[in-house]
Amino acid sequence: MNCLTRNLKKNHNSTYLTRPISKREFLKYSAISLSGLLTGCAIDPVSGKKQLMLMSREQEIAIDRQQSPFQFSSDYGVIKDLRLNEYISTVGKKMLPRVHRPDMAYNFQCVNATYINAYAFPGGSIAATRGILLELKNEAELASLLGHELGHVNARHSAEQASKGTISGLLVGGLSILATGQGAGLGDLTQKLGALGQGLFLSKYSRDNEREADALGHRYMTGAGYNSKGFVGLMNMLNSLNKAHGSSAQMLFATHPMSSERLEAALNRDISQYASTRAYPLYRDRYMDYTAGLRKQKEAIKLMQQGEKHLGKEEYDKAESAFKSALKKADQDYTAHVLMAKCMLIMKKSDQAISHASKAKQLYPQESQGYYISGLASLAGKKFTRAHKDFEYCDRLLPGNPQISFYLGYCLDKSHQQKPAADRYMAYLKKINYASNKYSQYAYKRLKAWGYAK
Repeated sequence: MNCLTRNLKKNHNSTYLTRPISKREFLKYSAISLSGLLTGCAIDPVSGKKQLMLMSREQEIAIDRQQSPFQFSSDYGVIKDLRLNEYISTVGKKMLPRVHRPDMAYNFQCVNATYINAYAFPGGSIAATRGILLELKNEAELASLLGHELGHVNARHSAEQASKGTISGLLVGGLSILATGQGAGLGDLTQKLGALGQGLFLSKYSRDNEREADALGHRYMTGAGYNSKGFVGLMNMLNSLNKAHGSSAQMLFATHPMSSERLEAALNRDISQYASTRAYPLYRDRYMDYTAGLRKQKEAIKLMQQGEKHLGKEEYDKAESAFKSALKKADQDYTAHVLMAKCMLIMKKSDQAISHASKAKQLYPQESQGYYISGLASLAGKKFTRAHKDFEYCDRLLPGNPQISFYLGYCLDKSHQQKPAADRYMAYLKKINYASNKYSQYAYKRLKAWGYAK
């Protein structure tokens, strides 16, 4: 009978494999399990009606705390412009006295990603990308954007999607990049570094969800003292982007379906229930002041958007050219260096990938993705000791990614350190949420070859 070894016990700083498990048990441990979700009825905090809800408030917060750091990291981390980030947080917090669920763990961030989007996790973590902030014209539109995301949290839309089994990525799998054929022999890297960082764990809302979040967001932002025209402006901008079918807004409309109906509904609310807010401010000058530094980066960000579009189309020479142009305008931009490192890695230029990843690590040493890409580039160059160091540091910055356990094991394996490699492979197999993939197959094969599976 095939068997693996389980029940890890620690002796000093080493992990030892002790008791065998069958291959059937291995598949059981690898399968997705949502058994921790609680089945039952709850009261919709907005409508006051009963609803079938498989997730408690505590679970919403727990999933948020587990997943949001991975999504923020996949979006190149929270911006280092503390003044702008605090401003965004201040605008978001102005609406909290009026929300239906004031006891959630709300926080508001701007992330470095260049694609156009904003999103909310079920426990109250809300983020807007640099890309979408460049599309807004005033503070009232920013409040509308954040208010809409508050609407999703307060109407429990993510929990609702989870209850229906339609939420994306409930369990950790973060930064799941495929290894290079040259470095790991486990697949083609072009599947797809270009897609990393866009909506790994985000709910895909229904049109009804969007309508409800719009109504709530409109209510929250006007209640906080903003002119209703701000919400109309946001809907106008989104409607224009939707008609243009731009690739930089693709994830936005994949998770937040847009229609002209949403704009018409906002216009109707503006001239009826919120007509009295016409004298309220839009705060255009204040928004322009706080986003001045970001708007100086606009040309570079647009070039990065172009580069990501070319990556998605596998036009790697054009992507490289766009990223080079972006770096000429913003050579201290962390995201630009990570994107160029990814492009070089896909093009099998591992030394150049390492160079740009190293620069990214210098620019933002607290953010894990630079180390992750550096590790993959070192694997591609068969620099296993260096790769191991990068993956270890990445794991310290953002623990919980099972893929890191695999790569640490692979580095040790290629360095002929069988025992610690076996421990890492076993740790990976116990963490993953799916029964079979090329990584689990590889790890199992190595454990079997070493005698940990018979």
